[in-house]
Parts: sequence; C-alpha cells; structure tokens
Amino acid sequence: MSSAEQHVHDLVGIGFGPSNLALAIALRERQERTGDQADAVFLEKQPAFGWHRGMLLEGTTMQVSFLKDLVTMRNPTSEFSFLCYLRDRGRLLDFINHKTMFPSRIEFHDYLEWAAARFTEQVEYASEVVAVTPVEVDGTIEFLDVVVRQGDGTLVTRRGRNLVLAAGLEPVLPDGTVSDERVWHSGELLDKLPGTRAPRRFVVVGAGQSAAEVTDHLHAAFPGAEVCAVFTKYGYTPADDSSFANRIFDPAAVDHFYAAPDEVKARLRAYHASTNYSVVDLELIDELYRRHYQERVQGKERLRIFNASRLADVERDETGLRVTVEFLPTGERTLLEADVMVYATGYRPADPLTLLGTTGRLCDRLPGGGVRLGRDYRIVTSQALRCGIYVQGASEHTHGLTSTLLSNTAVRAGEIAESVAERLRRGSSYALSH
Repeated sequence: MSSAEQHVHDLVGIGFGPSNLALAIALRERQERTGDQADAVFLEKQPAFGWHRGMLLEGTTMQVSFLKDLVTMRNPTSEFSFLCYLRDRGRLLDFINHKTMFPSRIEFHDYLEWAAARFTEQVEYASEVVAVTPVEVDGTIEFLDVVVRQGDGTLVTRRGRNLVLAAGLEPVLPDGTVSDERVWHSGELLDKLPGTRAPRRFVVVGAGQSAAEVTDHLHAAFPGAEVCAVFTKYGYTPADDSSFANRIFDPAAVDHFYAAPDEVKARLRAYHASTNYSVVDLELIDELYRRHYQERVQGKERLRIFNASRLADVERDETGLRVTVEFLPTGERTLLEADVMVYATGYRPADPLTLLGTTGRLCDRLPGGGVRLGRDYRIVTSQALRCGIYVQGASEHTHGLTSTLLSNTAVRAGEIAESVAERLRRGSSYALSH
C-alpha cells in the first residue's frame, strides 16, 4: 500500500491493558453522547487480554475499591461498571451480601476481560509494536506510522493522527539478572510454578505487597518446602490506606500536583510513598507473623524471615542455587541452598520515548529526564510535530502517584478522550505547545 493509500486512524493506542481499555470505553461513550466518532485501533502484544496474570493468586484481593473501576469515577451510570458486570454475571446480590469494597483479584480480572470482550473489533492482539516513524507532509510531521509485528511474523503499519502510549510496567530485576527456570520475577509466578518439582527451598526477595503475597502463597502451596523471605527493612511496612491519605489519589489532587512547584511535588511523593511503594496490607503482615511465630513454638521453622538483610552473592550449579544472605547490622552471612529465587522487586513504567525512535527527539524532556507532559497527558513537542502523543502510566513526575494505579484511570481516560476529540475538531495543528 502506498503512502497516499495508507488508512489514517484518528488514534492508535499502543497496549490494551486497563488504561487503554478505559480509553476505548470513554471514546465509545463520548460517541454515544455527542455523535462524534473517533476511528481508534489498539495494538496489544499479548495473544489475548491479560493483566498481571502471573499474580492472580487465590485469596488475594484488590487494594482499591470496586468503585474505582474503568468508568465509575467518570460516569457512574456507565454500562461498563463493575456493578453492571456483576449484574450480567448474576452475582450482584451475592456481592452485596459479601459486604466488601474489595473484590478478589481473580474476579476483578474477569471484570476487565468482560469489558475488553466488547472491543474485539478495535483491538489487534498478538501485535508487537517494533517502531514508530514520522510521516512528513509539507515539511511538518502530520502522522505517525506504527510498525507492528503480528503473530505470524508479518510486519504491518498502522498510521495515526494521535498516538496513546500505554505499554504498562516493566519488571525490575537486579543488574545482570536474567529470568530462567530457577530465577523468576514475581510477575511470572503462576506461569513458572507448574514446572517446579518437589522444591526444598524458595528464596523470596522484596518487602512489598507482591513479596509478601508470594511468600504467603509458596508457604501454603508447598508444605514440604522452606520459604525464606529476604528484605533490607527490619519488618514489612503497613500500607497507609487511611481515608485522608487516600485523598492523594483523588482527581482534584492531580490538578494540585500538576500545578505545584517541583519541590512541593517531591515532598508530596515522599510523604505519601507509603500508600503504594514497598508496603503491605496489615492483615497479611499479621498472618505471616502468626505463622512464623507458630512454627517457632512448634520448633520447626519453614517460614524464615531474613530481615535487615541483603543478598551478598548468588551462585548456581547443576543442582540449584547457592544464595548468601548478609545480615546488615553485623555482617553475619548465611548460605542457603535453594531451588528457586523469586525477585519481588517491583516494576517501573516503560520509557514512553523508547518506541518513538527519531520522533522522540522532537519531544521535550524535563531536567530530571522525564518527558514534559501537558495537563491532558500529551507530550509537549516542537512545532515540527503536529500529531498528538499521549502517555498513560509514565506521568508520576508530573501528575502524581495515581499514574500507574487504577484510582484515577477512569477520569484520566475521559480527559484524554476529550483532548483527542478537541484536536480532531480543530485539526491537526491545534495547540501543539503549552
């Protein structure tokens, strides 16, 4: 297909997790409300919809209210709400009788799949984006070509007037560490566990919610194995989910944060890190402590806590791993022969400029290295780039702690949908700088 014949989408979305799913819903509901139709396509490298499938552990619950679903904070009457999902599944009354604001993670994932199933005509699964290239018209970049490798290896191009980057989070592993049959990231847990045979000892590294959940799951699922939790803190830190602290996730807090001086932004992020980073639900902390103490009473510790400790060395041979743990206050070292090590060391947002190639040179960066974003989550660019590039996820430095969380997803998606619609209404030369 020649350049002139290439179909131009109003919007191309990279990734189809909760963020771009919420955007697809917002665009559809806007069309129903106004009659304006946006031609949108979403590209997802997974073969089907999935959201942290490797951590859909039995008994784990969401850490946000079901009211912070894909739509309710933006449109409480939406047919895509969690309550509508419950009604459709025939469980509305059962859920009400359950008397909880926090559904299981498995149920919430089913809700997301239920919503995603209504957009199959707009989503191309098994489609990995490999490049984004600019398309010039009369000396300015009017469109972006998104090069996609499909499941059969074929390369195709999707051209767009606007691009929304929602590539999700990248798992963090220590430098030089590669995931394999013995070393995993926590996000791979349920994918890798079926291949584990008669393990004697697991080592779990990390002090956050995922680390505690992995420790809890392995201890319960493998009654013949020892589970060693290693973290540099003296103990797990409880998550601050108190009512006033949760206001940091309110839509109004995004406005406050965006307008605040840089030093205030830094303070707010530091003050409220305990709402999200390296913290654990208090109920789970208490449960792990109860088990640990009970085993000490019985004189057989299967759950071993190496607090205030770090990994000093990791070696491997044909039989497994040799892990040296150093107790930081004294320097004392313990050698653990393990079958599997799980790094529950978190995630980081993907750099939104990674896929943009030469186009990224036209995007402004802040002194700290992050991209400069407008309030509508659009990257500030030079006048040479006339198409809009929006970011969902990598915006904590400009928009606050809600960037990678569900709390503000519905509202953010609505704001991006309105911004894209306004650009389409005014033409591609609309408001290209802030």
